[in-house]
Amino acid sequence: MKITAIKQQVKQKSRYSIFVDDEYAFSLGSDALLDAQLSIGREIDESELAAFKKLSSEHKAYGLTLAYIARRMRSEGELRDYFRRKEYDEGLVDQLLERLKKSKWIDDVDFAERWVENRRQLKQSSTKKIRLELRQKHVASDIIDNVLGHQEEDEHKALKLLIEKKRRQTRYQDNQKLMAYLARQGFAYGDIKTALHDGD
Repeated sequence: MKITAIKQQVKQKSRYSIFVDDEYAFSLGSDALLDAQLSIGREIDESELAAFKKLSSEHKAYGLTLAYIARRMRSEGELRDYFRRKEYDEGLVDQLLERLKKSKWIDDVDFAERWVENRRQLKQSSTKKIRLELRQKHVASDIIDNVLGHQEEDEHKALKLLIEKKRRQTRYQDNQKLMAYLARQGFAYGDIKTALHDGD
């Protein structure tokens, strides 16, 4: 078998399609192509072709994963769910996760800290609600406990900010409606009463 053409892809300029005996065989990124030292006219056997196809799949999977992470930071558990949906085999999953961890793309402690900061600042979420969200992201309980530990002051601050925000709406001038809303957001009844009393 012989490599008969190497063509730059139209949509992904950094990837190249490799043709073997005038038929498309696999594609590689520019770096992988250079590392493989492929050139037109090179003879390859079945085992080499299989190895290049495997390499192609791995590089494509890594590229798709980076694009998925680029939308927003992900926990390791979320990535495992993503790989399951993609039906990647366990070997590929382990390889991808190891590579992502080495490149610092995965760090559940950092993920949890950023998630808490975001929820506190933008949504004034309660500790209870944040804990539930992090569990849904498959973050380990010990990480959640460590990140959320000693955040009583942040909880009260978030509650006060949320009360201020909701008081601007006509429907939440009524204390009972506001208390019911805050309770649904995961804030403790005693904290709600105290915060409302302080605000009066």
